[in-house]
Amino acid sequence: MSTMPVTVVVIHRNRPDAVGRTVDSFRHQSVATRILVVDNGSELDTQERLPELVGDAEVILTGENLGFGPGGNVGLRRFLADGVGEWVAIAPHDALPDPDTLEKMLTEVATRPEVGLMSADVGDGMRPIIQPYLGTIDAAPTVESGFDAADYPHGTLMMCRRACLEEVGLFDERYFAYCEESELAIRAARAGWTCGVIRGAMVRNPGMSASIERVAYLQLRNTLLMLKEHYGRRNEWFRILVALVQIPVGMVHVPSRGLHWSPAGRLKAIRDHLRGRYGPPPDDVEG
Repeated sequence: MSTMPVTVVVIHRNRPDAVGRTVDSFRHQSVATRILVVDNGSELDTQERLPELVGDAEVILTGENLGFGPGGNVGLRRFLADGVGEWVAIAPHDALPDPDTLEKMLTEVATRPEVGLMSADVGDGMRPIIQPYLGTIDAAPTVESGFDAADYPHGTLMMCRRACLEEVGLFDERYFAYCEESELAIRAARAGWTCGVIRGAMVRNPGMSASIERVAYLQLRNTLLMLKEHYGRRNEWFRILVALVQIPVGMVHVPSRGLHWSPAGRLKAIRDHLRGRYGPPPDDVEG
């Protein structure tokens, strides 16, 4: 395994209570790291506190909320330009990996040069796959430990190989947040790279700061964009019809539907997708 430090890009916005813990968890990994904190337009007082909160980590101020994918690209471009190390990790401001998580991930792919993307184990017991008519869904794992082949990496903690990024490019910035990692994985797979989840390389993600409507909006809008561009119009319209059928059912709250069920968010997602409007959510999306 390389002795070069692993670059870790932490994407932050207005979470001074969490970002210090996340940076510490990456600083104290069992492999060497260098940490870049990309601040996505936090409030001024939070920006001023960042050097105190993250210590010797490098802080990059974007000046605005670029979103997870575009914010991640700021760090990825720095990684590619600096030429340090083979792998880069990307995580949100509240990801908490175990001390040996990065080491387990790197060890598992040390003899797998075909792996271009991978993610840590979020503990949900599921395997992320892409269904061409529905988008991202969960499937049963195929192994209990080690490398579990998947269609895309979890965004809670993912790693990208330098050569893969150089070949297929970075996150599509139209996505803003959600589905950018699955869209990147589709391009990587078509270029011959593989992806997997490393079972036993654990990471926790304690909370979600976005509103239910905002998450529902971004998930569906971006899924429709991904299906349209990578699988065709028939798949896109099938997913729109599925969403429209589900919306009346969602008017009645059922806890098993999960945290991201919002009929309003879904309707606005379909509206903006059909208009070709991507990037940051519009002002009428709560969040």
